[in-house]
Amino acid sequence: MSVDLKTVKRVAHLARIALKDENAERMQDELNVILGFVEQLNEVDIEGVEPMTSVIEMEMKKRRDVVTESGNAKDITANAPLSEDDFFMVPKVVE
Repeated sequence: MSVDLKTVKRVAHLARIALKDENAERMQDELNVILGFVEQLNEVDIEGVEPMTSVIEMEMKKRRDVVTESGNAKDITANAPLSEDDFFMVPKVVE
């Protein structure tokens, strides 16, 4: 795949990048090198390779799913500057 100057200018416009004409040719060469590398990736044989979420095989850390006492609401709101009926009271921020 090859990128022409018209495509480079269009991509720059879509990305909201100011691109001068003298820089457009250099950018065209750079984009063609990048796309050439991406095309090389299509040649890699990935048959039988499992998708990975990390380069290091690890098991996700999990905590035991047990029911615990969540705490007494009166104790939790005791240090709040303002509370009512075991709820935190906060100032209104949107009118």
